[in-house]
Parts: sequence; structure tokens; C-alpha cells
Amino acid sequence: MPSSTSRRTVLKTSAVFMALGLTACTGTPSPSPSSTSPDASAPAAEPTETFTFGTASQPLGLDPALSSDVESYRITRQILEGLVGVDQTTGKPTPLLATEWTDSNGGRSYTFKLRTDVLFQDGTPFNADAVCQNFNRWFAFSPELRAKAPGITFKSVFKAHSDEAALSIFKSCTAEAPDTVRIDLTQPFTAFLQALTLPAFAIASPAALASGTADVLNQTRHSNPVSAFATNPVGTGPYSLAAWDDTSVRLVSHKGYWGERGQIATINFVTYDHPQTRLQALLDGKIDGYDAVTVGNFDQLVKRGMQIVQRDPFSVMYLGMNQEVPILQNLKIRQAVELAIDKDTLIRKFFIDNTAKATQFVPPKISGFNNEAPELGHDPVKAKAYLAEAGYAGEELRFYYPLNATRPYLPTPEKIYAELSRQLTAVGFNIKPVPVDWADGYLQKVQSPGDHALHLLGWNGSYSDAENFVGPLFGEKNGEFGYHDPQVFSKINRARGLPAGKERDEQYHTINAQIAATVPAVPIAFPISALALSDRVSSYPASPVLSEVFTKVQLKP
Repeated sequence: MPSSTSRRTVLKTSAVFMALGLTACTGTPSPSPSSTSPDASAPAAEPTETFTFGTASQPLGLDPALSSDVESYRITRQILEGLVGVDQTTGKPTPLLATEWTDSNGGRSYTFKLRTDVLFQDGTPFNADAVCQNFNRWFAFSPELRAKAPGITFKSVFKAHSDEAALSIFKSCTAEAPDTVRIDLTQPFTAFLQALTLPAFAIASPAALASGTADVLNQTRHSNPVSAFATNPVGTGPYSLAAWDDTSVRLVSHKGYWGERGQIATINFVTYDHPQTRLQALLDGKIDGYDAVTVGNFDQLVKRGMQIVQRDPFSVMYLGMNQEVPILQNLKIRQAVELAIDKDTLIRKFFIDNTAKATQFVPPKISGFNNEAPELGHDPVKAKAYLAEAGYAGEELRFYYPLNATRPYLPTPEKIYAELSRQLTAVGFNIKPVPVDWADGYLQKVQSPGDHALHLLGWNGSYSDAENFVGPLFGEKNGEFGYHDPQVFSKINRARGLPAGKERDEQYHTINAQIAATVPAVPIAFPISALALSDRVSSYPASPVLSEVFTKVQLKP
């Protein structure tokens, strides 16, 4: 393991959000330079380069509305675009398919002016009707579809679908003109614009959705149910899908793209499901870069002079607990789990330097972080006492953890599981290991109702608001935690509509404190994540929210 000094000095670039707190954006913003079309009088050179990127696993599906996986989103971000983008420096919403917007009716209506003369990759027009067809599709997702794809983002953001319309924040989408669309909400939602930056709200070609029967999951990719559309997505982005096999995905530059196409003509995403094989592929020149550098990789990367690009922490790694398992309905048992965990040891062994210990689910740079959230700390003696008080009789706890997966929030899950299991067993818990290959539906297994008592997972923030961290995880009862606290649910629902400011921050302070006190899960770390790049790369658009589009990658001549 390299020293702290060597780890810090090797970080040649850092992706920084200068204003990670809540950013409200109303009125008429000006397009950023990166969002404008190329100057027609000086056409850009045709992309010619090939860029090969090592991924930790195969995508679970390429329909972003039905996916919630980092590797799926890494690819769909290149193919599909949303109305609103993310400024790489400030984290604020910036124009993308919408050039400007205004809000009205007390924050219940948003009107977007759309780019004109934009075509989907299948040649059909992007317009207001296409936007509304996408929103109406998401709103109408059936209970049966939702059961097959439990990580759907729409519900975590808008609270409900059309079968429970009275509970939904989404009301309607209206095409006022080909280049003008209005979205009406049932109540104010302060982070609405930021939520629209999520990959799940990218606009797909309605024609492709229809021909690919996008809501019929009658195919399988790596044990995950998908539609035909999810194997051949069509959007307005700079790249289109050329091939997808068992080990790689190939994208090619879309000649009709409305914006800047950059240098790269072909992107190859090649899967290496072990950190050491990704490292070796980079050292051997087989790939130009890979994500999720682990502590164990640092020495060799430093010795070989490879670039390591660090992202600011914007994720939380946690140990989840499922209160549908009877023994975990006892608060003392859940508190004993927290008391058994030595977070400092886990961070020192398995995470990059400057990873911070987590005592809540909202990262420190986000408005709403509670400096005084309750923490039980690490106390094995007290953990044993709590188990005795709770009458724990050695009931088996099935502990799910993923195999062949590396995520920004979970660099080496097998090793982290082994250490956590050791710590829990030491205080008297009876742990039953349940390893599940990531590609065999790990996410679905731990996010759906089931027998998982404990599980390893994390949450990578997608926009800079406390709602993005507590809402999807604890805003309603779900299959992952079986957590049911109507008071917390109500407070989260109220906080999302409050205007930015002291009252809203205080509401999230209270929410964080209540979640911490009832221990539905144990937050462990706010990890630093990093990429490794060959010297061929002169610039990579590293982003804390992983909004990394490869037209912005710059390669040396």
C-alpha cells in the first residue's frame, strides 16, 4: 500500500463542484459554451480516434428509465440526453436539449424552450411531443413492470405513478408548440431541475420505444429482464450503439449529432471483472483508462507513471438491514450491528486516502448535512450487551454481498464483506454469507422483498441536493430496508417542496437525525473514487456525479 503522501501527489486532476449546495435555477439561463452547436462557418474535424475504457461489469440494460446501475448509465449517457445537463464546475443545471426554462404557478409549472432541428439517431424529430411521450411513459409504468425493475428512478423522484396519481408530484406534460413543452407538478419541488439531470430522464426516440416494445421485458441480458429497446437504445446523444456482446459494448460517433463531436469516433467499453485484470490491461496498453481504482492498485500505477484522476466524494457506502426479517425489527439488534462495526478500520484497509467516515447518508458538502447527527460509534462490549438485552439467540442473518463488482462506493466488496463479517461475528452475530454475482441480479435481489437480512451497497449522488440521498432510500417503504416511519416519510415529502434556505436545511437536519437514531442501515464511508488513465489522455471530464460524456475526452496527438 502506498503512503498517504504518494497517494495524494499522484492525483493530477480533481473534479470539483465549487458549489455543491442546493442550486435553484429559474428564469432564463444562458447556454454554456459546451452546450452550443458548433459554428457552422468553421466545421469541426471528423472524429477519428478509438478510445477503449475498462469497466467493472457489463451494463444491466441500456434503457436508462429502467436501470439504476453505474455501468449502464456510463453507456446511456453517451447515447441519450435529457432536457437539462450538469455544469462540470458548479454542479448547477445547464442547458442541454432545453435551451432555457421558466417556472410559474408557485413552482408548480415549468416551461422549457427546446432545441430545434435536432434529430434522434433513427432520423425522427426531437420535439415537444417526443418529450411528453417520454414523461407519459414513465408516469404510466405498470406495477408489473416496476416489480421486474425495482430500481426505477421515476418513483423515487416523483413519488408515484399513474395508478396512484393522487400521490404523484408529476401531473402532466403539455406540448405547447413543437419547440415548447410545459411540465406541471402537483406541488412545488425545489430540486426538480436538478432531478431532470438524472440519466433516467433522458429522452428516447418514441418510434424506437414503440418498435422495441420498451415496456415489455421479454428478453434477458446477464440474468436481468430487458426489453428489445434496452438492447438497442436510440436517443439524441453524440454516440449510437454499434455492438453489444458478452464482454464489450461498442459505440460509434453519430454523424448527425447537433453538438460538438470531439475527437473520438469509436468507444469500446470492455469488461474486466477484477481490479487486477483492469490494472494489467491498462499497463499492457489494451485500454486507455478504467474506473474505480482500488487501494491495492496504487503502488503499481504510481510506479508505472499512470495518471490517477480523483473525483470529489459524492457517494455513500452502507450496510443495509431489512426489517422484514423479524429479528431486525428490534431496534437494539440494529444498534448492536452499528456498534459492532469498526468504520475506521474498514476505511483504512479498503478505501483511498481522504475517504471520510459516514455517520449519515447526506455528504458533508451538501446543504442539509447534520453536524450533530447521532452516532453510536464502535463499541463491541456495548454491542454484546445490546444483543443480550434484546434476547438474541443466535438467529441466522443472511448477509448478501456482490461478486465481480467494483463501484465508486464499493471498491472491493468481497474484502469489505469479509472484514464486516468478522466484526459482526466477534460480538456474537450468526452470519450466513450469501455471495451473488453482480451480473446475476444482485441489485434486484437486495432491492426487492426477500430473505436478505444484511447487504452491502451504496448510493452514488446524481445531483447536489439532500433529497437525492434521503428521498430514494428512505422516502417510502421499499424492498431493500423494509423501513416504515410515516413521520420521516412525511418530513422528506415536505422538505422537497421547501424553498432553499435555513428552514429547508433544518428540516433535513432533523430527517438525518431521525434516520440515524432508528438505524435502518449503517452508513460507513463517503468514498473518494478515482480513475486510472494512460498517458495518451490529456484531459478527462471527471465528475462527482459521473456525468462523463466522452466527446469531452481529449487525447494527445
